[in-house]
Amino acid sequence: MSRFSIRTDLAIETAQMLTESEKSIEGVEVENIETGRDDIFLSRVKIENEKGEKAMGRPIGNYVTIESAAIKENDADAHEKIIELLSEALIKLLKLEKNSTILVVGLGNWNVTPDALGPKVISKILVTRHIRESLPEQIDSSVRDVSAVSPGVMGITGIETAEIIKGIAQRVKPDFIIAIDALAARRSSRINATIQLTDSGISPGSGLGAKRMTLNKQTMGIPVVAIGVPTVVDAATLVNDTMDNLIDALISRIKTGSEFYNMLSGLDKSEKYDLIQEILNPYTGNMFVTPKEVDAVIERLANIISNSINIALHPGINRDDINRYFN
Repeated sequence: MSRFSIRTDLAIETAQMLTESEKSIEGVEVENIETGRDDIFLSRVKIENEKGEKAMGRPIGNYVTIESAAIKENDADAHEKIIELLSEALIKLLKLEKNSTILVVGLGNWNVTPDALGPKVISKILVTRHIRESLPEQIDSSVRDVSAVSPGVMGITGIETAEIIKGIAQRVKPDFIIAIDALAARRSSRINATIQLTDSGISPGSGLGAKRMTLNKQTMGIPVVAIGVPTVVDAATLVNDTMDNLIDALISRIKTGSEFYNMLSGLDKSEKYDLIQEILNPYTGNMFVTPKEVDAVIERLANIISNSINIALHPGINRDDINRYFN
């Protein structure tokens, strides 16, 4: 991984890269789960120990991934199923009690559309901390104590995002933190089409290559569950994928065993990626790319994630109730 470190925040992509050369990864368990639909894929990567942590380059924990091209499309039926899967996965990771209190944090910059997912989700969270004590008893049992905040980014506030959240958490004293942020992917096909849920925490700004102080149980003092969506892809990665497709097309069209065939099939992936980075850097620098329809897609993603969180946190509320509340 030190030689071939294509930019990705997705555990499933790292696992797939490693298993290209090995049948299994010591200390890592990968499981594909049936969803009941051919167009929605659910997988779980569990990093069990330090060996798995070292191999994967990310902390010990559970990483649940939902993948579907329908996530970025206006497909109500698919979105309903994705909301169901995401809320169920969130409930399993959180292990909430009846009286659990939760702080939901929307990471990212609301002025930059690909990085505005967190703030968009926060605007749709059903917050109850300020009214729960005044709720009738029959309603009170169906909701939990939920507060939400979008702290901005260091470029706006001048303060480490994790420091702001830690200060709020020390005052509010939640039992759990749920953090939402934009990520980066290795494959362009996964942009805006993948949702990752993990109990290992998150580094704010990681999607745009600006990692800051990590939000996790060690830094916050309470469990942190992170929900992320890759909204950008590194320019060098995009070119690398295009080159891979071009090379595969050329190999399929030339004579096996020829000098040109042997040259193409013998290309080292890490050397090719390093060469692409070297060529691009003087012109593009640290550039990330996002699809042109990102505005509409971020709105859809915010609806999916906020609905999933609201359903998971408030046991007596369904999607229809939430839609009536926000409409």
